[in-house]
Amino acid sequence: MKGFRLLKSLATISLGAVLMVGCSSGNNAAPPASQGGSTPAPATQEGSGEFTALIGVVGFLSGSGAAYGEAQKAGLELAQSELNEANKGKLKIELKFEDSGGEKEGAINAVNKLINQDNVVAIIGPTLSGEMFAAGPVANEAEVPIFGISNTSEGINDIGEYVFRNSLPESIAIPTAMKAAVEKKGLKKVALIYAANDDFSVNGYKVMKATAEKLGLEVTGEATFSNGDVDFSAQLTKLKQSNPDALLVSALYKEGSMIVKKARELGFQGTILGGNGFNNPKVFEIAGPAADGLIVATPFSPEKQDEKVQSFVKAFEAKYNKKPDQFAAQAYDSLYIMSQSLLAAGKADREELRNQLAKLKDFSGVSGKLSFDEKRNPIGDAVVVVAKDGKYVPFE
Repeated sequence: MKGFRLLKSLATISLGAVLMVGCSSGNNAAPPASQGGSTPAPATQEGSGEFTALIGVVGFLSGSGAAYGEAQKAGLELAQSELNEANKGKLKIELKFEDSGGEKEGAINAVNKLINQDNVVAIIGPTLSGEMFAAGPVANEAEVPIFGISNTSEGINDIGEYVFRNSLPESIAIPTAMKAAVEKKGLKKVALIYAANDDFSVNGYKVMKATAEKLGLEVTGEATFSNGDVDFSAQLTKLKQSNPDALLVSALYKEGSMIVKKARELGFQGTILGGNGFNNPKVFEIAGPAADGLIVATPFSPEKQDEKVQSFVKAFEAKYNKKPDQFAAQAYDSLYIMSQSLLAAGKADREELRNQLAKLKDFSGVSGKLSFDEKRNPIGDAVVVVAKDGKYVPFE
């Protein structure tokens, strides 16, 4: 952290010489005075009544999990265009995207750049839980709000007071899906497989195993793999021989989809249930028809017959020619939450924004109603869905 504190000190010393990110093109007005010890962020446009807020985004935009980051970027850009139109004369939001490549070091570098060079008022992302565990402390120490939109591992908010998320923890989503599967399919025995080198997947596995024990299910076997693996035959053959009723898979979409496909190729006929990593259309592209019957829990379904959801789906399809997934929806909601909090703060100030975010209660978004508990964890409900004919539909 010593290196980071030096960076922070140098950034503070040279602040007056830096072009403030909140200014519009050609506007070099000085930032407003810091209030309550908070760091000044984007400046207010003098005389217009409108202020500009530059928000940084750290996303998994290249590499094996880029579909997550691409969906998030799309959701954010749609929300940005809607919000800047709706809030014209009051608030203008600018976004600065940085690609982490799904790597912890990439996330740390991106967060440092956004804070110390771009002087953002807040950060959305990074995409993976492991990245947030690595980069979240950097933002928290700098007292910059950082908002997770797909971080579902336990302990994310324990990083610090400036860490938020609207992504439902696996501790809510996985048990919801498992209970529904047990009730409707009469499951008695399960086998588990997960990525041992990924924080998100390990956390999901732990929740699956604890839930299985709580539900009185017999665990017939366990297996691991590593992200980047392409052959899962040995693990799945062994698990199949243990004769489980269901296979529980905690993985990101690429490896998870290949596991689902290989399990079916090997003749496994039982139920397959996955964690949050499966909530992406790439699952159907990779697994093909083998995805049918896959059960997951999600806070968002594009099939939900809700006016707000369908309006979002229609706008997203018009802009991108495809349906949004959970990652796009939670990203979209996050910017609406950020906008609401900035308007309540009345200025682009990190400390004021953090305080307003902490007050969030009964926000109604496309991912459902959301409030934060005392630790800034999301309070919401998960919907259980099942894969059918290339899309997720309600699990009836």
